Amino acid sequence: MTDLTLTVEHTIKAPANAVFDAWLDPDMLAKFMLPDQRVTNTHVTADPKLGGRFVIVMKMGNKELPHTGVYKEIDRYSRLVFTWFGPSPAEDSTVTLQFAPTADGTHVTLTHDRFIHEDSRDDHRLGWSSILAAQSAIMDDARSGGS
Repeated sequence: MTDLTLTVEHTIKAPANAVFDAWLDPDMLAKFMLPDQRVTNTHVTADPKLGGRFVIVMKMGNKELPHTGVYKEIDRYSRLVFTWFGPSPAEDSTVTLQFAPTADGTHVTLTHDRFIHEDSRDDHRLGWSSILAAQSAIMDDARSGGS
């Protein structure tokens, strides 16, 4: 296995409880779990409890990219840890999200570990950055009264 890790950060203009809860809500995840502009649809199921499983199926053209995991830590509004298994990270890959309230909203730090090679890590860095930006845009739109 490998020790390749990535960290991405983003500040979202919403309170920590709303940002955190969005990561456990299948409907919200389906809206922002879009790591690439070619991903046109995401189907999500989740059992958001310690030991619960989630499935995220991203659709890119005619290809479906399934991702699964198990919630390992749910520290409401401050920390969320889950396993991440998909097409390229190692089987025991883990994603850790930390949520810190700021004057502007919530600063999110996402750390993803155990990549099998640098290309996979770099692709995921772009994907996670896009996902956090999409979450930010969706939550900002909801705050401002958009759909």
